[in-house]
Amino acid sequence: MSKRFKQLQEKIDNTKAYGIEEAVTTIKDLKSAKFDETVEIAMNLNVDPRHADQMVRGAIVLPNGTGKTVRVAVFAKGTKADEAKAAGADIVGTDDLVADIKQGIFNFDVVVAAPDCMGLVGQIGRILGPKGLMPNPKTGTVTPDVATAVKNVKGGQVAFRVDKKGNIHAGIGKVSFDADKIQENLISFLKEINKQKPASAKGRYIKNAAISLTMSPAIKLNLSEVADVK
Repeated sequence: MSKRFKQLQEKIDNTKAYGIEEAVTTIKDLKSAKFDETVEIAMNLNVDPRHADQMVRGAIVLPNGTGKTVRVAVFAKGTKADEAKAAGADIVGTDDLVADIKQGIFNFDVVVAAPDCMGLVGQIGRILGPKGLMPNPKTGTVTPDVATAVKNVKGGQVAFRVDKKGNIHAGIGKVSFDADKIQENLISFLKEINKQKPASAKGRYIKNAAISLTMSPAIKLNLSEVADVK
């Protein structure tokens, strides 16, 4: 453990679970990197994603954005392509975009697709899937309204999905944000996770939750308070 990390660790009381407001105030005090660190949330849910009815997955547009510049590629043709360009898409294409991706050109962070282009996207599913780039209706990235999808992604949409062990990890802002803006984003994210609780999930839904910066130790969140965010 580095000296810097130890110094940051001393600012956190590892014996307690922090309330949301105190956790956000504390996280602001952990900035140590020379770049604008991302505020990250990590959670472990009491679900078994092997069962389809316990797959927690979705997307939310954070009220204050993520602080990241997101490059969006859109599979669309005709008027839908024009709408995507007008909404600010960085790349719009069909067969040409497929060809670029097959050649390993990935100058984008998110892929959006109109439903009538999913046949094309399917050709590169094995390439996009492992990179977490495959469009999906549950995250709003397969939709006839490509313009709104582009605006949402550009405006701070965060997609989330539990892994095999029930973990969820997402960036919810930047340490340079005002504390109230970080708190608003955190509460919005927690609301969405709570809303997604599967009916078949028994017992305590959120087993643990913590926030951290890119280069900082984690701050444990009070699970009772987290569960009450509705």
